[in-house]
Amino acid sequence: MADIYQAFDCIAERVPAGSGDLIFTPWLYGERTPVDDHTVRGGFYNLSLETRGEHLVRAVFEGVAYNTRWLFGYVEKFIGRRIEALNAIGGGAKSNVWCQILADVLGCEIHQTRMPILANARGAAYLAGVALGRMRFDDIDSRIEIARRYQPDPEKRKVYDRLYREFLNIYRRNRAIYARLNE
Repeated sequence: MADIYQAFDCIAERVPAGSGDLIFTPWLYGERTPVDDHTVRGGFYNLSLETRGEHLVRAVFEGVAYNTRWLFGYVEKFIGRRIEALNAIGGGAKSNVWCQILADVLGCEIHQTRMPILANARGAAYLAGVALGRMRFDDIDSRIEIARRYQPDPEKRKVYDRLYREFLNIYRRNRAIYARLNE
């Protein structure tokens, strides 16, 4: 199954940022963060006869990044500052394409952790180390190994800023329809 993800990466990187203005909303069975709306559903917006499968693949990557950006606004408001960098963990963090899209959409540096699939196990080990008095919480950051850093591309950021505004508009303008259809 890992090969399919590498294939998606190869497909997505062949398509320019913005996927030909195709927008994917990743709310396949409701949304919980940053809004709690169990009726909203996912979809592709702005399909045309020029849309190819490659656009769909990249639009999925970008749509999840737009949703992450939506959440980021609330997180930054809560913490009272802008997030300058983010450590990427989990399966998606193995993808160079995904990490660059996140950097461009979020407008912050993305740190691709080494062996990102092991993040949960490492986290549990770090917590155990703190609980046993072998380390402090302040020591954890220095133990996280970064494989690669991704900087936002200002030109791609312009594309994503425009599409992100429309991503939010898709939710705002369609939530009543979703509510009627899925109540």
